[in-house]
Amino acid sequence: MNVVVVDYGGGGNLHSMVKAVARAAGELGQGHVVRAGQAPEDVAGADWIVLPGQGAFADCRRAFYGRAGMIEALTEAVVTRGRPFLGTCIGKQLLGTVSYEMGEHTGFGWIPGKVVKIAPQTGAGVATANGATVWPPAGRPWWIPHYGWNDLRLAAPAHPVFRGVAAGAHVYFVHSYHLVPDDPAHLLADVDYGGQVIAAIGRDNLVGTQFHPEKSQTVGLRLLANFLAWRP
Repeated sequence: MNVVVVDYGGGGNLHSMVKAVARAAGELGQGHVVRAGQAPEDVAGADWIVLPGQGAFADCRRAFYGRAGMIEALTEAVVTRGRPFLGTCIGKQLLGTVSYEMGEHTGFGWIPGKVVKIAPQTGAGVATANGATVWPPAGRPWWIPHYGWNDLRLAAPAHPVFRGVAAGAHVYFVHSYHLVPDDPAHLLADVDYGGQVIAAIGRDNLVGTQFHPEKSQTVGLRLLANFLAWRP
């Protein structure tokens, strides 16, 4: 059972993602073989595919499309053969139709939607999980990028990839843009950061998370193990 974390030269978190997926696979104990894949044939032979990303949309897209045959191999594996796919951060944003980060750039179009800058509203902020503090203080702006931990609100708690993940679970973000799906049915989870931020989307054999599972500790490992057990 081959798990490929796609290495297209566009994500600085590749090593961390491979380690996290391998750890989740080890805890699952079902014989998954996890490795980074740089070539179209690596993607073609994968049973599960993880597409990480970090940085700017245009840079990641350019790096991905710069690998000859990579988009064709990914499309064949994911769209035609229905292999389970997880995109994280920019890997999630690439699923959309278009990104407006530093210009206008087309995505894969697999989950129709637009990548736009988050726009938190100045105000009283929201309480932390224990209700002890509020951030930001009244009248202070929210920081962009959205950096650090936030509480998940699950729109689709029954989705297999979120099995056993509790509402309010903390996950880790580093981003200024998010993919907003055209169809609300594709929303799996969001968070409140001065307004709605799309945390996860999905359809069919596709899931994308704006947060970083590889940095989200126990919750992230649970999600990755769920993904490896998923057979849509």
